[in-house]
Amino acid sequence: VQLQASGGGLVQPGGSLRLSCTASGSIFRDSYMAWYRQTPGKQRDLIASITSAGSIYYPGSVKGRFTTSRDNAKNTVFLQIDSLKPDDTAVYYCYAILPDREQVWGQGTQVTVSS
Repeated sequence: VQLQASGGGLVQPGGSLRLSCTASGSIFRDSYMAWYRQTPGKQRDLIASITSAGSIYYPGSVKGRFTTSRDNAKNTVFLQIDSLKPDDTAVYYCYAILPDREQVWGQGTQVTVSS
């Protein structure tokens, strides 16, 4: 399984972005999916997760501006980010835990928030 993330870019503060992560293979619907972000010199932090059953979790630090969803028919998970702030500048990664417990990372997509 490979994960292809897209949708990043340069956006002004207060703007919105919708990131997408598309998985190859038919086991996407049975996989746990998550979004992380990372800035230089720091660890990757969990932003959102969604189980195969559709249960969603957001860490308390990001609740309210981030929304994740999945479309199993398209093998795609989404991350909507609203009211973007400069501190949201990071590389955003999608992550999967497959039914056989294999862990897979996408290649990351850069989000830059700047005026």
